[in-house]
Amino acid sequence: MKGDEKMLRLLNGLLADELAAVNQYIVHSEMNENWGYEKLSETIKKRAIDEMKHAEQLIARIIFLEGLPVVSKLSEIKIGADVPRQFANDRAAEFGAIKSYNVAITYAAQVGDGATRELLEHILKDEDDHINKIEEAQDQIKQMTLPLYLNSQTGEGK
Repeated sequence: MKGDEKMLRLLNGLLADELAAVNQYIVHSEMNENWGYEKLSETIKKRAIDEMKHAEQLIARIIFLEGLPVVSKLSEIKIGADVPRQFANDRAAEFGAIKSYNVAITYAAQVGDGATRELLEHILKDEDDHINKIEEAQDQIKQMTLPLYLNSQTGEGK
């Protein structure tokens, strides 16, 4: 089924966001693992896996619409030098993704592509959950201070 050209461009833009998120989260996960924050590392790694699944779903949809998935272009990746900066960068990336998904969902509805709209709405729910979890961690840091939060993210006392 030949898809709408603008829809294909929007899907490839979302794919670039997802592929960048995978890389950003994997680097952040490995940095936290290296710092001894095993619990935080696992949480971030799971988020990276979610983003990989989103990328896979977008690739499948682009191919179904007879488009060519562009996997060689990534959105900007921002690596944080410490945990608070990582959370800030991750939140900004998720916020941008949510905005982009909403634009693409609106366009899919306008062109009558219900299947794409439904896929994007499903992914959007995951992105909303991601930003919620990031903001939850940022709130915990404010309430318990950074040292206590980081202590809770070590593998000790599992």
